[in-house]
Amino acid sequence: MSMRDLIPWNRSSSVPVQRGEEGTPFLTLHREMNRLFDDVFRGFDLSPFRFDRVFDRVGSWPSIEVSENDKEVRVTAELPGLEEKDVEVQLSNGVLVIKGEKKTETADNDRLFSERFCGRFERRIPVNDIDEDKVSASFRNGELVITLPRSAEAQRNVKRIAINGK
Repeated sequence: MSMRDLIPWNRSSSVPVQRGEEGTPFLTLHREMNRLFDDVFRGFDLSPFRFDRVFDRVGSWPSIEVSENDKEVRVTAELPGLEEKDVEVQLSNGVLVIKGEKKTETADNDRLFSERFCGRFERRIPVNDIDEDKVSASFRNGELVITLPRSAEAQRNVKRIAINGK
């Protein structure tokens, strides 16, 4: 027996029948349909057309980085190809919202294939204990930086906890 005999889609004969299934026409049909589709799609590389990659990218665009210290929370968003007028930043009920729209430069009928993101986007980031009157944002070279200073009460409530070894 060679290694090729162990691979289901390289078998020259039909799929082996399990005990008790010899006379079941529906299972035979099911096996034959699976074999047919395996034979048809064996030579195709479908990875560029995987929809899970596209939807994964849409849900996480734009890429963000959140950092914090005792005094502030800083959110940095990468927005290449956008201008300041294309982006809107809001802070409401402890949620920072970054939203906007990236427009396409070419017509849809001219495009053969694209991995570029175009369309509306929105990211929501929960933030707590922020001094909403002192929040600032800057946009330069496709990078949005939002600085959210912590409230005086939140800065006082920070408590360091000692770590005891064994």
